[in-house]
Amino acid sequence: MAAFAGAAMSAETVSGPATDPTCMVPWSADTKFYQFPKKEGPYRIALANGYIANTWRIQMIQTAKAYAAQPDVAAKLKEFKVVSTGEDVPAQISAINNFIDAGYDAIVVNAQNPTAFGPVIKRAKEAGVVLVAFDNILDTQDAINVNVDQKGLGVLWANWLIKHLPNGGKVLEVRGVAGTSVDTDRHNGIHETLDGSGKTWNVTEVVGKWDDGVAQKVAADAIATNGPFDGITAQGGDTGVVQAMMDAKHPFVPFGGETENGFRKFCAKYAGEGLKCSSAGTGPAQVAVAIKVAIAALEGQVVPQSVKLPTAIVEDPDFKEGQDFYPDQSDNFFVGNSFPTCGINFTAQEIMGQSKENQ
Repeated sequence: MAAFAGAAMSAETVSGPATDPTCMVPWSADTKFYQFPKKEGPYRIALANGYIANTWRIQMIQTAKAYAAQPDVAAKLKEFKVVSTGEDVPAQISAINNFIDAGYDAIVVNAQNPTAFGPVIKRAKEAGVVLVAFDNILDTQDAINVNVDQKGLGVLWANWLIKHLPNGGKVLEVRGVAGTSVDTDRHNGIHETLDGSGKTWNVTEVVGKWDDGVAQKVAADAIATNGPFDGITAQGGDTGVVQAMMDAKHPFVPFGGETENGFRKFCAKYAGEGLKCSSAGTGPAQVAVAIKVAIAALEGQVVPQSVKLPTAIVEDPDFKEGQDFYPDQSDNFFVGNSFPTCGINFTAQEIMGQSKENQ
C-alpha cells in the first residue's frame, strides 16, 4: 500500500472496488482507490463554493443544505458550514485555509480554477483533512474528484448539431465562467468534435456565465451583430438564450444545451417549429454525492480518487411533461437532480425550502 498523505489521517492506496460500488463508480480502469483511517463522528464538514450568481449554483447550495438536513445524514454531522466567495480565486483558497485551521474533518469544494489550489491542497493533505472537489474539479490526485464527463457533454452537443446540420454552418456558442474546468472541458469537447467532422463551421463565442440574464443579453447581442445562426449550443442560461431568439424573431434552430426546466419547456413547445433540442447535464445534486463521498472517506470506507457520475440526457422528440420538464415549476429549476444509485433524490420543494446564504 502507498501513503496518500503524511499526517495521522493519511490514506492508503488500496485495491478496489469501492465500498459502495453502485454509487461511487471509478472514472476509468486506471482510477486509484483510497482508504482513510476511520475517524469517529459526528463530523464537521464545510462547503467552499466560489461563483454564486446563477441558478445552478444557488440550487446546488440549497441541495447541499437539504442533504445535510436529512435525518440519516444529519446524525453523522456535528456541523455543516457553507461559504461562497465569488469569482475571486484567492478568496476561495483563503476560505479553505480557514476551514483547515478551524479543524474541519472534510471540505467539499466547487473550484474556481483547477490548477491554482496546489498549496492549499498540500495543507489539507498534511492536516489529514478529506478534500472532495465536484463539478469544477481540481487537477490533482491529492483530492477526491466527483464529476460527470464535462468534455463528453461538449461532444454530445456538437454531435447533435452535426446530426441536424449535415453541411456545417454558423453556430452560436454560449460559454460558462471563464477559467473553470467545466467551461474549458465543454468548450474543448464542442470544438474538437466540430473540427473533426470534416464540415465547415463558423462559430461565434460569447460568455454567458451559465446565467439566464447574462446569457440572454450576450446571445441577443450576438444575434444582432453576427446572426442569423444555423445552430446553437449553450452550457447554461439556455432559457435566456431561447428567449433572446424569440425576442429577435430569430428562427428556431437545433440547440444543444443544459437541463434547465425552462429550456426544456421551450424545447417541448417549439420542437415543431425547429427548436430541436439535446438537453444534457447533471443536476446540482452532485454536491450531495460529494458530501456522501466525504463522509464515506471519514468512516474508513474505500472510495475512488475520481468518481464518475451519470449524465441526465433527454433529446427531441422524447421530452415528457411531468418527467423531463415540469410546467408548474420554476424555469430556473434544473431537472435531473437525482442520483438513484446513491440514494439521492430531491423534490423541488425540499430544495427550494433552503436558503442560498452562507451559514
